[in-house]
Amino acid sequence: MGKKISRRLQELQAKVEDRDYAPLDALSLLKETATAKFPEAAEAHIRLGIDPKYTDQQLRTTVALPKGTGQVVRVAVIARGEKVTEASNAGADIVGSEELIDQIQKGMMDFDKLIATPDVMPQVAKLGKLLGPRGLMPSPKGGTVTFDIASAIAEFKAGKLEFRADRTGIVHVMFGKVSFSPEDLLVNLKALQETIDRNRPSGAKGRYWRTVYVSATMGPAIKVDISALRDLKLAEAA
Repeated sequence: MGKKISRRLQELQAKVEDRDYAPLDALSLLKETATAKFPEAAEAHIRLGIDPKYTDQQLRTTVALPKGTGQVVRVAVIARGEKVTEASNAGADIVGSEELIDQIQKGMMDFDKLIATPDVMPQVAKLGKLLGPRGLMPSPKGGTVTFDIASAIAEFKAGKLEFRADRTGIVHVMFGKVSFSPEDLLVNLKALQETIDRNRPSGAKGRYWRTVYVSATMGPAIKVDISALRDLKLAEAA
């Protein structure tokens, strides 16, 4: 049996035509179709011409969203010595060494981003089974394994996101809040597109971009004109 679609969603889907929308039009429609009773996020779902089962076709990187995420990001840091003090001074929400590793092992997950210094990674590695499925495991590629703690904390709190293509080659990214203006959402979406282009896997052959859809958390999918998004100059979006 198919999943029953609510009357609310049916009415919203009726507003969306089966065509490629200009980026700004798509984002304006996204705001119009956000009618849930809570503050919805703006989401992008991007199908790429890659097969992540091959190591040279995997995509995992970070994007700095110029207009931020609209969320309060709680950052935890695992470090040693003076780096613990540095993390506290830089605005980390939770800081610790071995005792923080123990707390996480016991189920404490009161954070959105976990940063670790390289010297503690052998100990952090044992948290892999807990953190990996939640996307919280620190990694050099994600910018979360570093000695430059202060910069990492500032970037993630300001709107830096880590993302990856799933095993079907689709990237799912929350790129702002529905409360943002269409213009601000466009600036963030453009930054995401440029990051994906810049980090094209070496093994990606043929057509890289397949489809781009945007939606509110509880809203219908709206197809974006890929060429128009990629050809857009940021000066127009800003």
